[in-house]
Amino acid sequence: MGVQVRRAAAAALIGTAIEFYDFFIYGTAAALVFGAVFFPGLGAVGALLAAFSVYAVAFLARPLGAVVFGHFGDRLGRKTTLVVSLLLMGVATAAVGVLPGFGVWGWWAPVALVVLRVCQGVGLGGEWGGAALLLAEHAPAGRRGRYGAFLQLGPTVGFVLANGVFLLVQLGLDERAFREWGWRVPFVASLALVVVGLFIRLKVEESPLFRGQEAGRPGLPVAEVLRGHWRTVLVGCGVITVGYALFYLTTTYALAYAATGLGVPSTVLLPMLLVGAVGMGAAGWTTAGRSDGWGRRRTMLWATAFATAWSLVEFPLLETARRPLMFVALAGAMVVLGALLGPVAAFLPELFPTRVRYTGAALTYNLGGVVGGALTPLVATRLTAAYGTAELVGWYVAALGVVAVLCLRLLPETCGAELGSVDGERRRAPLLGTDPAA
Repeated sequence: MGVQVRRAAAAALIGTAIEFYDFFIYGTAAALVFGAVFFPGLGAVGALLAAFSVYAVAFLARPLGAVVFGHFGDRLGRKTTLVVSLLLMGVATAAVGVLPGFGVWGWWAPVALVVLRVCQGVGLGGEWGGAALLLAEHAPAGRRGRYGAFLQLGPTVGFVLANGVFLLVQLGLDERAFREWGWRVPFVASLALVVVGLFIRLKVEESPLFRGQEAGRPGLPVAEVLRGHWRTVLVGCGVITVGYALFYLTTTYALAYAATGLGVPSTVLLPMLLVGAVGMGAAGWTTAGRSDGWGRRRTMLWATAFATAWSLVEFPLLETARRPLMFVALAGAMVVLGALLGPVAAFLPELFPTRVRYTGAALTYNLGGVVGGALTPLVATRLTAAYGTAELVGWYVAALGVVAVLCLRLLPETCGAELGSVDGERRRAPLLGTDPAA
């Protein structure tokens, strides 16, 4: 591994871990305290829906971030754009930690929360695509899956950090102190992580493929993507949606449902999710590397099928309220998610030419988040309130899984493709372990 590839891997891993740490602490706080802090008087279900609605705002803002940061990333460079996305996300997250609640600011408090949440979404919308490109365009063709695994470890590390900090704060404070000020600690602490991320990212060189195609840079990348690659964007969104849905149901909605519907405190579930996150990282590392030999599409087809099946058993197991079965439900979901998401960091960039790769990959990834990440917790809350059980939520996710399988069948195999610098031609290199002459 060359020096620049190592630096790109470290920058992708640490920067994405910080970005997702910021995103996850909001989800945890939304499930545990934001209803009471920012939306008092709406009742338990109404406050939870309001908190999740603001949570969804960031997902709606992520495609905007993909377009804005994709524009500058495709025209000015990957490195500078990633530094700005990290700063935007970090400052917005720390500001949430010092934001007065409804009791102090009245309705201005939730309005300010929405604004900061939009900033978080825009920042993260530009983060993942740029980090994926930084790795894909530095890595050799036959090892993009393996190097892409560093990026996919970022959400795992961010999740462990976010929930670990929340768990420590909850265990160290009584319930009243946690709700009054303890929940703010993880938000303010994110500033220290941002400093580390900036230090590493500033040492990475610009992508060699981007430097090599100065004459081929687009005037308006999003227009070119929507004109020439809209089918790839839509089908790619269908592939990503089920992973988003299962992930945020498991890591966010399950916390709220267990506490309010099953009487199981979050301090019981958070350690289960932390263990599951380790399994998610291991599974993602494995399938990302294996996709260099098995193929991206085939690996993701199998993983999507497993994720679809698991979505049907997760909530029935959770509703038993028996801790061993709840652990199996949550940890199992995290493992199949890791297997599904592992190859994505290589797969999506390989679908687009260099001149619009940042915009194309980022837009595809984040549009999938609108349906999977933004709508799913709201749908789950409504279904559970209407029918008194969360089992129907699993059928909703399974339907998304069927759509994902159909979409994968429409996409080409990209493993080993040469990332064309200007014209977007992607000549296939042989899969690892096959005879090049075959």
